[in-house]
Amino acid sequence: MTTLESLQRKIKTTDDLQSVVKTMKSLAAVSIHQYENAVVSLADHSQVLAMALQVLMINLPEALSTQKPTAPKRLGIVIFGSDQGMCGHFNPQLVEFVGRRLERLHRFQHKAVGEVSDPKFLAVGSRVVDSLMTAGYPVEQCLSVPCSLGGITPLVQQIVLQLENWRQKSQVDHIWVFHNRPTRGMTSSPTLLQLFPISYLYLKQLEQQPWPSRCRPQVKMDYNRLFTAIFQQHFFIGLYRACAESLSSENASRLTAMQVAEKNIDERLQTLKIAHQQQRQDAITEELLDIIAGFEALAQSPELRYEG
Repeated sequence: MTTLESLQRKIKTTDDLQSVVKTMKSLAAVSIHQYENAVVSLADHSQVLAMALQVLMINLPEALSTQKPTAPKRLGIVIFGSDQGMCGHFNPQLVEFVGRRLERLHRFQHKAVGEVSDPKFLAVGSRVVDSLMTAGYPVEQCLSVPCSLGGITPLVQQIVLQLENWRQKSQVDHIWVFHNRPTRGMTSSPTLLQLFPISYLYLKQLEQQPWPSRCRPQVKMDYNRLFTAIFQQHFFIGLYRACAESLSSENASRLTAMQVAEKNIDERLQTLKIAHQQQRQDAITEELLDIIAGFEALAQSPELRYEG
């Protein structure tokens, strides 16, 4: 039988857990806005990059022919997950999405190019690594998830170096980035970004898009240097946005999980308090009954009647 002391300990533990959940909710809410603002701040930078690509397409239209879509023969994959738990299905849903896309690609590759090499994985977040390994995907490198907005840039620079190493030594001809992207409310959905090569349809659209002024831009620098500089910026912005959106989604998932946990804790706390109150009332009633029974016993004793 549960004692009053054990119920009091459970109530205190539940109160402490409720305080932790409220703190985590507050931190998640603040982090969501922080990373959302970071994504919004990339809009102007992305627009400048798009205009730079358009300038390249205007002055060097033959460059578009080298970007025509081809079937991946050796695929490099970057996947953004989490290092911490308590964020619902954040990691499993992403790995499941990766599995579906790779299965579709595998069927297409066998029809188009025959046997191909297994993809190379670079994962950000130890939790998603566990999910990938469970699904049978070997991870070549694992990096830690940044704890703040300032940690995104060093992480992206580290990823870029690894991707460049893949391209040079492993002959990786396609690079895909998987991450969760915020949707309406506090939900997120997995998405795929083809980081390399740059989407042919996107470049074709830029080529056909009219320039916003009468003066057509001219390029005086070497086209290879220009393309390299633009490509590096494309890499950086794509990875930075993916990381920021992943962190925003992670905190949104954690906020949702904490809201559910807080509701469950409130219900549990209410149940414990009712049980504590009921047991305390039962103990008081039992003590009163013992007093009454003792008084009646004394009242009926011969010694007490004789002395009266």
